[in-house]
Amino acid sequence: MAKRVSLREFQAGLSERLSRARSGQAVQALLGMVAGKDHYLLELSDSGEVVPLPPLTTVPLTKPWFAGVANVRGELYSVVDFAAFRGGEATPRNSAARLLLVGARYGINSALLVNRTLGLKSLAGMQEETAEENAPAWVSTRYVDGGGQSWIRLRLRPLLEDQEFLGVAS
Repeated sequence: MAKRVSLREFQAGLSERLSRARSGQAVQALLGMVAGKDHYLLELSDSGEVVPLPPLTTVPLTKPWFAGVANVRGELYSVVDFAAFRGGEATPRNSAARLLLVGARYGINSALLVNRTLGLKSLAGMQEETAEENAPAWVSTRYVDGGGQSWIRLRLRPLLEDQEFLGVAS
């Protein structure tokens, strides 16, 4: 059940957010998603569109993490199982699974298959962690939220330019 908020609390919260935005202190919200056992944060401007998992057409002679091709409203998207790409197990293809249509901003019809999306997440209240030494270029920063959950901030453009990501042929 949704938390009930009085009109006065709502107006006070809205007023506070508007004043922060005017003074350049707006809280940055990122799209949260789960791929395998990892939680990721993605810039909203990069996240494109989130769609329920459509039927996928497999492509022979490709790497196991290349899930196939999806037709979304007449456009074909190459689909990468992001958990499998990261070395984990294949993403279950169930009602919670989602496609993130991520490449449109960069002129690439690419999609990431993820376990589920978690809506908007704020960096306010998250603590930055020490970065991995051998992290790929598309891993920006790691954070830990107030509940102890670790989050990986994903840099989309370097991911879409990564030679391993582009090399789907087996």
